[in-house]
Amino acid sequence: MTKLGIIGAMQQEVETLLERMDNKNAATIAGSTFYEGRLAGLDVVVVQCGIGKVNAAICAQILCDCYRITHIVNTGIAGSLCANLDIGDLVVSEDAMYHDFDCVHFGYDYGKVPGMDVITFPADESMRQLAFAAAEAVNPGHTKSGRVASGDQFVADPALKDKIISVSGALCTEMEGAAIAHTAYRNDIPFVILRAISDKADNSAQMDYPTFEKIAAHRCAQVTMTLAAALKNA
Repeated sequence: MTKLGIIGAMQQEVETLLERMDNKNAATIAGSTFYEGRLAGLDVVVVQCGIGKVNAAICAQILCDCYRITHIVNTGIAGSLCANLDIGDLVVSEDAMYHDFDCVHFGYDYGKVPGMDVITFPADESMRQLAFAAAEAVNPGHTKSGRVASGDQFVADPALKDKIISVSGALCTEMEGAAIAHTAYRNDIPFVILRAISDKADNSAQMDYPTFEKIAAHRCAQVTMTLAAALKNA
């Protein structure tokens, strides 16, 4: 039976989902509150992990160990790295990688974690297809599928943006997705990352982000609910 773990970094990214959940039971583990219940008829566990890769990985592992989830979706907002992705557009992950992991000095490819057999963590293809269809249902014609790049940096510097594009080839950048993907990969759990664009990850980001953060987070929550319904019927 499918049981979906849903991870968002901030309150805006999970509050809409919590409002729509039925039969909620809450438990606090490692400082985060996990809400177990049903969403669109599907068994789910929703958690706000907090910002950054470590917070995200902790919550993903708790979902695997304590709640025995079968699938993971990471929902939230991101900065665009693609000229054809505008504020409010949606990204569905094909894979995810770290843009701030650098062991090149020791002979590793940029972004590769020593001991891992991959540089990028591939999303589950069936989840990706369902998520893409869900995104198109919510915001037709404004969805792209590709790589998500993650690091513990809010990107608002054009030079940093250009560097991330050059090392990752990603469509967007944020602060949690690759850590969740990494954890899911280690646990052999199918995952997908959903991102709504809140800013352009350049010198306009400080102005754009506060304005569009809530709108983008709400849109991503709508896609997550549509995906939950699709997984129930899959």
